Amino acid sequence: MRLIVPATEGRAVKVRSGQRVRVTDLEGGQVGDVFAFAADDVNEHLSASHTRAATSRLFPAVGEQFVTDRRRPILTLVEDTSPGRHDLLIAACDPARYRALGVPGFHASCADNLARNMAGLGLAIPTPQPVNVFMRIPVADDGRLSWLNSISRPNDSITFEAAMDCVFVVSACPQDLVGINGHEPTPLAIDLLDGRQGVSEQ
Repeated sequence: MRLIVPATEGRAVKVRSGQRVRVTDLEGGQVGDVFAFAADDVNEHLSASHTRAATSRLFPAVGEQFVTDRRRPILTLVEDTSPGRHDLLIAACDPARYRALGVPGFHASCADNLARNMAGLGLAIPTPQPVNVFMRIPVADDGRLSWLNSISRPNDSITFEAAMDCVFVVSACPQDLVGINGHEPTPLAIDLLDGRQGVSEQ
C-alpha cells in the first residue's frame, strides 16, 4: 500500500510487528518527521534520546534499532538508499517555532500534523521529538549546529521494520523559513511492505 504525504501535511498508518514501512522522498530535498507509538499504549513512543543512549550514535546504522521511552525496540533501520544524512537532535516544528521566526498567523507544522493525524485515529498524545529523516544538521567541533538543505535525491528512501505493533506517522515538514527543505516543501510517500519487501496489498 502506498500513501502519499502531501507537502506540509502528515499521514498515519498502523504497522504490524515484523512488517516493513518505507519513507520515500519523491522529489528530493525534503525532510520527513517520523513518529512511532506502541499500538497497545500510545503513551509509549519512539524516543530520540533513548535511542542515542542505546546506540551511542547520533543516528542508528542499518541493522540497529530505535527504542521507546521505555527502552524497548520499536523500529529497526533495515535499508537506506539516501546519502544517509538524518537527524535525532531537532524538535518538531510547532506554532511557537514559527512565531519565533516572525510568522504572524497560522503556519502548518509537524506538531500540528501529528496531532491531527492521531486525532483522526481517536488518539491524543503530546509531541515527542521525531526522527528527522533526510535532515542535515551537522555538529561542529565547537558544538554549534548548522541548518543545511537536505541532500536526498528524488526517490531516495529509508526503510524500517516494526519491532512491535505500532502507529507510524510521517509529516512532510512544512519548514520554509529555514533552508532545510530548500524553502519549498514537497511530498513524501509511505509504503507498507510485505515480508518479501514488495508493496503490501493490505
